[in-house]
Amino acid sequence: MAEIAVNAVMAVADLKARDVNFELIKVEGKVGGKLEDTMLVKGVVVDKDFSHPQMPKELKNVKCAILTCPFEPPKPKTKHKLEVTNVEDYQALHKYEQEQFIKMVDQVKAAGANLAICQWGFDDEANHLLLQKGLPAIRWVGGPEIELIAIATNGRIVPRFEELTPEKLGTCGTVREIGFGTTKDRMMVIEDCPNTKAVTIFIRGGNRMIIEEAKRSIHDAICVVRNLVRNNKIVYGGGASEISCALAVSEEADKISTIEQYAFRAFADALENIPLALAENCGLSPIQTLTEVKAKQVAEKNPALGIDCMNKNTYDMKAQRVIETLHSKKQQILLATQLVKMILKIDDIRTQGEAM
Repeated sequence: MAEIAVNAVMAVADLKARDVNFELIKVEGKVGGKLEDTMLVKGVVVDKDFSHPQMPKELKNVKCAILTCPFEPPKPKTKHKLEVTNVEDYQALHKYEQEQFIKMVDQVKAAGANLAICQWGFDDEANHLLLQKGLPAIRWVGGPEIELIAIATNGRIVPRFEELTPEKLGTCGTVREIGFGTTKDRMMVIEDCPNTKAVTIFIRGGNRMIIEEAKRSIHDAICVVRNLVRNNKIVYGGGASEISCALAVSEEADKISTIEQYAFRAFADALENIPLALAENCGLSPIQTLTEVKAKQVAEKNPALGIDCMNKNTYDMKAQRVIETLHSKKQQILLATQLVKMILKIDDIRTQGEAM
């Protein structure tokens, strides 16, 4: 999971601007299989299948038309109704519909496309016509997926059939349909795209709850890697940075002779609450453990000493390889400080029903 998170971020990261666009990382989940089956797809995974079961399950060297217009005859934009009273009128209407369908399919084929990706659906007649004409299609593809496919394939989203040209087609190496054991579920995988800055993390799990939890964990991991891209400086975890900060603040408080020193000491005590909670959650004696680590940090002048949560018989977080990003640590302390400042500005609290 950690390797997948790192590879996903590094695939889409803009290292010059030192930023990561999370919209290029799609996280998709499917019930079934094991959590270990989770994989990173260098492309787009869409929770759809080919519109007709007889269409080929894998396409190579694909040129795809990305459409937001439906495969259906144009409807009159008036409130008038069309009544069909005899067989001849019905046959004429049916012939007109067929001509429109054939015209639409021919326009897509003439542009050089061998796959149609449509945001809207189409009826069985249009579906059968697409099969006859040898044009595989995917229907009911959502808006965010359409945009991601367009980014990955370097294609343009086309709102009308008349505007479709060869230059607006997206390209990719492979489009394949994957199945999942004995279930009828199918998904489309679009791979080998020209724009590699679009990836999908495909999560598997025994049930929906496991998948949702894995999605949250993956998002947290991606955020940590994104912070490292923004600022690659790190601090040691296990409460080591909080203890060293508390010692530095206490040392500064000793230099202040005014009443402000008590605010400094209170801030240092607040910082020590994090390693205290960490030790308590691990079943250690919180006060004794914190005192030992503080004494060792002062004696050895080693700011990398923290709480030994893993019982590895060493307080050295550098040896245990427990690290945190400096960016996130600064934001945590800043946010907590701003929240306290905001609460201190409150003069009074009025409850419901209290007289003014």
